[in-house]
Amino acid sequence: MSAMSQMSLMNYALELDRISCEFLSNSNQYEIYTAVGDTTLNVGQGEFVSVVGPTGCGKSTLLNVAAGLLKPSKGQVRVFGQPLNGLNTKAGYMFQAESLLPWRTALQNVMLGLEYHDISQKSAHELSMDWLSRVGLNRFADHYIHQLSGGMRKRVSLAQTLVLDPDIILMDEPLSALDIQTRQLMENEILDIWSKQKKAVLFITHDLDEAIAMSDRVVVLSAGPATHPIGDFVIDLPRPRNVAEIRHDPSYIHLHEQIWTVLRDEVLKGYRQQLSPKGETIS
Repeated sequence: MSAMSQMSLMNYALELDRISCEFLSNSNQYEIYTAVGDTTLNVGQGEFVSVVGPTGCGKSTLLNVAAGLLKPSKGQVRVFGQPLNGLNTKAGYMFQAESLLPWRTALQNVMLGLEYHDISQKSAHELSMDWLSRVGLNRFADHYIHQLSGGMRKRVSLAQTLVLDPDIILMDEPLSALDIQTRQLMENEILDIWSKQKKAVLFITHDLDEAIAMSDRVVVLSAGPATHPIGDFVIDLPRPRNVAEIRHDPSYIHLHEQIWTVLRDEVLKGYRQQLSPKGETIS
């Protein structure tokens, strides 16, 4: 079944409808740079969608639009069928850069978002401890951030995002800084939590292997400017998945070849643009 046919049977949690994002040019303030052009991207309820594309093509820009942090120049964002105005309160955002506060413990960092909601301190503490347990860090609740490894800090960030019970989870290359072994452990951990929660996930990554191993669909973006989807692939591999083991499956290898055929030329275009003195990048 094609991606569009499959999606037509689903209710959308998130819809980016003919989105364009324009900015003043870095090199000439009188010129307009179009980072994203006429892009439509949908995520069904309970669906895990990954977006891949060349470096600097605008993947993070789309995620910021989905979060309501950036208003598109054209087009509309809908959340569970309703137009998005302002911040997307249905979404939790796990950033690429570390966003933990070093003067707070792991537990206090997880509790941070709950402090801005109408919830008692006791309930916030219990919920945060529960999520630290789910990511295997309950014994490190009182540790400060500098006392934790990189993988542990990512687990705290994950718990900090999920403790708010968002209906949509936005992830911007959250595992890119980790070593391969820790990364695979975290990928499996995310999949395990997702399989129990069945939230809608929009996952940005530059790693095609990661995208295929984790997702229900992989969307390929063109090189910029005016990036837009040029491929939408259904990942019909069986679940549950172990990200290390699934990569040896013949169906996985076939999907990788299919998607890379579409992505390869765009990566080369993006690389040439990075080398151009007049090239502009948008994350």
